[in-house]
Amino acid sequence: VQLQASGGGLVQAGGSLRLSCRASGRPFSNYAMGWFRQAPGKGREFVAAINWSGEATAYASSVKGRFTISRDNAENTGYLQMNSLKPEDTAVYFCAADFGKRRIVITAISNYPYWGQGTLVTVSS
Repeated sequence: VQLQASGGGLVQAGGSLRLSCRASGRPFSNYAMGWFRQAPGKGREFVAAINWSGEATAYASSVKGRFTISRDNAENTGYLQMNSLKPEDTAVYFCAADFGKRRIVITAISNYPYWGQGTLVTVSS
């Protein structure tokens, strides 16, 4: 499966952005999806994940209550709605996919073999 992330940009603190992750090559419904981010000078970290059906989700504590992950399998697209953005949310955001129809949500970076190219989110103070 190939993934393409989009929707990043420059936003003021307190603003919102919606990231999209479009999948191609294989049926998106066969894959769990995750969003990860990498800030300048830091390692890549987990942000949010969703299982293949959309029934199970998980969030990093730093974004819980502000970000919402969702998916539309008919459109082969996943989303990350980001509200109440903070300067510390500034990072390159990556979507990733893991093959498998599991009921649980996968949060470990090492479990995701398929990655998109990343989209930059910059939050100004």
